[in-house]
This record gives sequence, structure tokens and C-alpha cells, in this order.
Amino acid sequence: MKRRTRIYYTQTQKTLMWDRWQRGDTMHDIARLFDRGHSSVQRILTENGGIRLRERKRSSQGLTLAEREVISRGLASQLSMRAIAAQLDRSPSTVSREIHRNGGYASYRANLAEESAWQRALRPKVCKLADKPRLARIIAVKLQRLWSPEQIAGWLKRQFPEQESHCVSHETIYKSLFIQARGVLKKELMTCLRTQRIARRSKYTSKKGKGLGKIVDAVPISERPASVEDRAVPGHWEGDLIEGSNKTFIATLVERQSRYVMLAKIENKKTDTVIQALIKQSRKLPDELYKSLTWDRGSEMSNHKRFTLATDIEVYFCDPQSPWQRGSNENTNGLLRQYFPKGTDLSLHSQAKLSAVARQLNERPRKTLGFETPADRLNAYVASTI
Repeated sequence: MKRRTRIYYTQTQKTLMWDRWQRGDTMHDIARLFDRGHSSVQRILTENGGIRLRERKRSSQGLTLAEREVISRGLASQLSMRAIAAQLDRSPSTVSREIHRNGGYASYRANLAEESAWQRALRPKVCKLADKPRLARIIAVKLQRLWSPEQIAGWLKRQFPEQESHCVSHETIYKSLFIQARGVLKKELMTCLRTQRIARRSKYTSKKGKGLGKIVDAVPISERPASVEDRAVPGHWEGDLIEGSNKTFIATLVERQSRYVMLAKIENKKTDTVIQALIKQSRKLPDELYKSLTWDRGSEMSNHKRFTLATDIEVYFCDPQSPWQRGSNENTNGLLRQYFPKGTDLSLHSQAKLSAVARQLNERPRKTLGFETPADRLNAYVASTI
């Protein structure tokens, strides 16, 4: 089999790659534009962790390469600085400084002067975390506790409201992780991120949902009371299953107002098994903290009437192919994949382990709560009703 000739991408082609990557295209889609495999573009896009560095631009007042060549030819012709400056419509002092900083009359070369100008224009300021090792250590500890960069940034702002030196944006944390040339946060800390990806993906990247089955006598989400929709009062939950290898599952429940999480171990996806686990979980809470449950149209809830009869909790069902109608639960399931990656056997985890994971999530600050924790938000409501 004849080996394909190695391709060297031009700057224009690389710009196209980055434009498509930021629009949400996959590496496979981008590589097909050049009739290549994804590995052909992977090195370019992942060199700095999928983060597009700003294109370097020349100052509009700086000398161009063409002007430097005019200076070089003028020196070779033994023209005076004023004569050369007149040709360029520049100040004689500009030409004088250019010549003396790049070797003088005898050694001035246009190409070398151009390269030196770009080198001198490099941004001298180091990133914020490089100047503040104590802050970098705090961030590293929080990452090891599986906090997201956005949670860390929000917590720092809340913890040190009057100390700007102790605050940093989540983008700075991401860049310090993915752009290893900064030498601030160790590469190993990337495994603490939720997705554990080697490169950041565009926010426009998405996956299409799958169609779900029919549930007999299902109460549609359109009939759910308005008080549930606006999250005005606690006690309304969203639920779903996450799946592991060998057909193993965990039931996940999220309270809509506080984002408080509960996890239940289940043996299988059969409706009787799931319903019994949900009934057991419901009895752990006071009646005022469990008033309704919103679920997708999975077959595991086909016996939803039994759940309602046993708990007096109304079950509402999302529209087909509309997971966004259970947004809090979908988001939480994404967080849980940090603890229970896809393809792992979920039956290996005990209920005690699941409860410990739920507790850790409930004690993490959430941006949507103003970086308050779900546990604090729910406890505050309980305290106010006593």
C-alpha cells in the first residue's frame, strides 16, 4: 500500500481549522475538508489544549519588512539617514533607532531586524497564577477536590471580595491547565476536570437526543403547576437513570430549587425495581420537601401510578426528545460522570458510596445558586419553616 505524502498546512488552512473547531465541528469533520484522518489535525488543535491563541498583529505605527528592506538598501547605497527617512516618509530618529538597535550601519539586515522586532514585541507580563504561587496552590487543592474552574473562581470571589489579587477568572484556570507552556498548574490536574478531555471543546458542540417510549396515562409536563416551573418553592424533583456497563444503573434525583442531589442503587431497569427504590428514597424526606417528580419517558416509569399511590407524589413526564425540560437533572448527570465514567460497572458501588458522592456534590458551590451550596440552600429553607 502506497504511503500518503505528508501534508503541511498553510496558515490559511489552520485558520479554517480553528474557525470550524470553534463552531462545534469535530476533528473528523474538519479533517474531511482536507481528505485526511482526524489525527492529521489533532496535533494542531490540541497543542494548546484546544484553546485558540490570539493571532499576533503588528502595530500600525511599526516599521514593516518592506520598509526595513528600504533601509537596508539605503545603507548599502551609503545614503544618509535623512535621505532614507524621506523615502519612507518617516522621522530620521525612527530610522536611526532602527539601525542602532539592529547591529548598526555595517551589520543591519532587514530579515534579522524583522525577526528581532517580533521577538521584542512578545508580551513580557506573565500570567496571574505564575506571580501568585499561594493562589495556584489553593486552586490545585480545589481541583483535586473535583471542583470545576468556574466553581473555584466563584468561591474565590465570594471568599475574598475585597482582595482582587486573590481572585481569578475560570478562563485563566483553564488556560493554565491546557497551555502547559505557562508552567503554573500541573498537567495531571486535568484528570480532575469533569470531562477529563485533553482539549477544550466548543460550547456549540452538541449531541442529538434519542427517542423515548410511550407511558400509559402519563401526565404531560404542560400540566405541571406554574409554581414548579418558576422554582419558587422547594419540593419539586427531577429524576432519571444513568447507565454503566453490563446493563447497570443508578437512579438520580435533583431538587429543582436547591439542586440538592439524591442517588439510589438499583439492581436493574425493570419498572418494579425502579419504583420501589424511588418509594424508599421518598420516605427519607418530609412531605413538604417532596411534592412532585418530573421524569423522561423511559420504560422504567411505566408503573408510575404505583409510585403516586404509595407516596402521594404526582409524576409529570417530559415531551419526547426534550431532555432540556429536566435541565437540572441532565446537568447533574453530567457532573456524576466525573465519579461514574461511562463504560464502568455501576453495580460495584454500594448505597453508602452513592450517598457519599451525593453529599460531596451537595457541598460544592454552584454558580446558579450564587456559589452557595445545595445543602446550605435546602437547610436554610428547612430552618425557616421550623
